[in-house]
Amino acid sequence: MIEAVVFDMDGLLIDSEPLWQRAEIEVFARVGIRLDAALCLQTRGRKIDEVVDYWYARAPWREPSRRAVRDAIVARVARLVAAEGTAKPGVDEVLTFFAQRALPLALASSSPYRLIDAVLARLRIAERFGVRHSGEDERLGKPDPAIFLGAARKLGIAPARCLAFEDSPGGVASAKAAGMRCVAVPDAAGAGDARLDEERAALAGAADLVIASLCDFGASEWERLSRDA
Repeated sequence: MIEAVVFDMDGLLIDSEPLWQRAEIEVFARVGIRLDAALCLQTRGRKIDEVVDYWYARAPWREPSRRAVRDAIVARVARLVAAEGTAKPGVDEVLTFFAQRALPLALASSSPYRLIDAVLARLRIAERFGVRHSGEDERLGKPDPAIFLGAARKLGIAPARCLAFEDSPGGVASAKAAGMRCVAVPDAAGAGDARLDEERAALAGAADLVIASLCDFGASEWERLSRDA
């Protein structure tokens, strides 16, 4: 049986990828690294520490420190979320679906707690999640299973009895490596972009179910996943 549900956050519950891109482009420009949306895709879904380390390895800068760059990006994204963050379609409906079935919900995100709190406040869904688990608490980010395993540990429920929702190949790989069943909800934006089309193909091959939107999850999808669990 599935006894709990674990949600990713960025790109799944909130349309935050454009906000991350704006913040990264702005802050990295201060240290001489010129990014665009396509280059930002190279690190999409990684912990922010890993993003900073990725670009530092390719074009080291002297000042400010990597920690300061990381903190500046996080602060900028938090401000953008508070001012402009919008929920992805179907968020309220899918959370209500599971609440009606009295299933505990967890949030398992690569983002730091500061951003998790900002998103939950902006979308007014903080009370829906009994557990929050951040990549801040783990040495390795997705696709390593640590973040999902940490969420299951806080829930007190075996990972094999958890259902995960993810939007990226790395996230799906993380959930599956943790032993969870996984629903993939790929971002509809960027159709025709070769890199994103490859990601969608990868999702189809790795997830237990792929849906176009959280709006598409309902009783029949739940019954199928519960039956196969």
